Amino acid sequence: MPTNKVTICACLLILSGLALNARAEDDTSTMALAGGQLQLKAPGPWVRKKPQSMIIEHEFAIPAAKGDAADGRMTVMGAGGGIEANIERWYGQFTQPDGGSTRERAKVKKIKAGGQDVHLVDISGTFKDQRGPAAPAAERPKYRMLAAIIVTQSLGNYFVKLYGPERTVADQEKAFVTMIEGLTHK
Repeated sequence: MPTNKVTICACLLILSGLALNARAEDDTSTMALAGGQLQLKAPGPWVRKKPQSMIIEHEFAIPAAKGDAADGRMTVMGAGGGIEANIERWYGQFTQPDGGSTRERAKVKKIKAGGQDVHLVDISGTFKDQRGPAAPAAERPKYRMLAAIIVTQSLGNYFVKLYGPERTVADQEKAFVTMIEGLTHK
């Protein structure tokens, strides 16, 4: 009987240690992608949140800039679909106040980070914020999205999106680009 009590105590200690380690990992800004093969590190002021959807792997709240009423949101997910199809979908999430073309005003460029091709996208306008397929879209004027599509040959594509009020996103643009450029591949 004493052996069973010792075994139970040892198991409880191990489990509590695992729980503490899991909590410590939840607090970190490091994001593991593709089973840990890729890593990104979020900037210090960004706050890790529980993802609002099961397809989102990592989510952060981005502190609102002075004068902005809402925080920004950054999500990371692995998903299907081609690069161009996803960029087209993002264009469709924005309209321009003067009725102009979102595609013509958006900026897209390709860089290398962590040995991977990355497509960077910058879009501004009125954002149709829809947080689920059945949810109604909220119109958010003067919003901006910075997005990156990380293209890998064998690990799938990863989509990193930061969106929110224009000033908030502008304040975090350098941090976002630095995060993407700091992508590591094991």
